Amino acid sequence: MSVRVEKLIAGYGDITVLRDMSLRVDPGEIVGILGRNGMGKTTLIRCLAGLIKPDAGSIVFEGQDVTALEPHERARRGFTTIVQGRGMFPQMTVAENLEMGRIASGRGGRDRLSEVLSYFPRLQERMNQQAGTMSGGEQQMLAIGRGLMANPRLMLLDEPSDGIMPSLVTQIAEILVQINQREKMTIIIVEQNVPMVFRMSKHCLILEKGRIVAEGDPNELSSSNIMQEYLAI
Repeated sequence: MSVRVEKLIAGYGDITVLRDMSLRVDPGEIVGILGRNGMGKTTLIRCLAGLIKPDAGSIVFEGQDVTALEPHERARRGFTTIVQGRGMFPQMTVAENLEMGRIASGRGGRDRLSEVLSYFPRLQERMNQQAGTMSGGEQQMLAIGRGLMANPRLMLLDEPSDGIMPSLVTQIAEILVQINQREKMTIIIVEQNVPMVFRMSKHCLILEKGRIVAEGDPNELSSSNIMQEYLAI
């Protein structure tokens, strides 16, 4: 298994958010995590990325227990995380942001700039532009491109459609599928945008109050009453 989470309990102080959560993601799979606000989606991503430590349970990546590793140590194992709000350096240029992605991984290896720009030609046109002056969709492309510069094996995405016009949401979803197919990269995407997740993923999970309450492929989920019950769709 590429990613295995076993009996994860996590939260903030005295507030428990994730409750005895277990899941498995196969190598090269795109898994979508759905749920309403406050159901634990972002907490799960933050646990996987090492940004918060679980109170109990384990996280295993490619057969190695990474539960106790810091975020930078996980980056060296092949994790990359695209946080909600994109988390870029707005005063730096596009080129500088991409270079920061390469440096931050601490892994060295090949320079992926030409490949990243082939996925996101818009970035090629804006290499000398300050990142903070770009549109939300362009900033999201930059955030994903910066993550790719680290040559990751696992990409964690938290609400990548947030604040982006629908046409660019569709384009970004298509590019992520291309990345997955060409590079066999495992992708875990947390979203409230159900059409985007269904377009990308063959397997989806629905969270409710920190627990997985349903899972299956998009056809299975959309043909049941689960969507209305847990997502109000």
